[in-house]
Amino acid sequence: MELEFAKLHGLGNDFVVVDDRARAIELTGAQVRRLCDRHIGVGADGVILVRPSDDPACAAYMHYLNADGTLAQMCGNGVRCFAKYLVDRGIVPSDARELVAGTLSGPKPIGFEADGDGRLVRATVDMGAPTLDPAAVPVRAAANAVSAQGEEYVRDAPLASPWGTFRFTCVSMGNPHAVCFVDDWGALADELFADSSDKRLATFDVGRVGAFFEAHELFPEKANVEFATVGPQGLAMRVHERGCGETLACGTGACAVQVAASLTGRAGCENDVELRGGVLHIAWGDDGRVRMTGPAEESFAGRTVVA
Repeated sequence: MELEFAKLHGLGNDFVVVDDRARAIELTGAQVRRLCDRHIGVGADGVILVRPSDDPACAAYMHYLNADGTLAQMCGNGVRCFAKYLVDRGIVPSDARELVAGTLSGPKPIGFEADGDGRLVRATVDMGAPTLDPAAVPVRAAANAVSAQGEEYVRDAPLASPWGTFRFTCVSMGNPHAVCFVDDWGALADELFADSSDKRLATFDVGRVGAFFEAHELFPEKANVEFATVGPQGLAMRVHERGCGETLACGTGACAVQVAASLTGRAGCENDVELRGGVLHIAWGDDGRVRMTGPAEESFAGRTVVA
């Protein structure tokens, strides 16, 4: 099968985007894995199929597949790239300034800015309200805290690992997240750093620890795992994404980190969140909804054969 595709990214979190408005494409897990392979395929963190939405309010439906071929409910950077694909190709007029994207986690209203050529450069996505109820995240742990709005949630729950205990606050942004704030990098095991004299977020072995907790028995649908710190410039994080490993950025992860920071009293409700690929601005509003603002770019377009 020959596919026409575009390669887009949000802060380095990259996607193969394919027009499937004819609903004619069904990719197997093996085909998705090959497309996302950075040696023998196009290379990406996931595949987005642009399909018609059954909801007339939505411009289109984003069918998102992780790099390992599994279906995902939502992707924050992916939905901005999805919006850019729609605007840049005239599926949504650039002067509309807003659209609604259909996703498995529900419709996502998006406001966007376009340049003089009518190409989307920046978008603000209404990600909706976070889900805190442990059963809905899902996480197999009892709630041990209550939010200011009266919602029970899992806060700084200790989980053992071969490298010691890590504490996680659990949030769903349409997909499950386990957020660990690290206050003392020096207290972590030496083997988790290439140089034990240089212990910090940038040198931490996110891949090894993240993979361990992603598949932890407490997360029945696995989890996206974030490690974060609070600093004078806002929040900083790295993420091991469910189904694809560490990525340069994760939109839903940045939202989950903001929510967890606010819930646990570590930060206010609006911050810049620094990721390896750049900065997203996240605001958890008084209306309970989380809004994410950031860029989207197209790298190239082409054709490829998928066996």
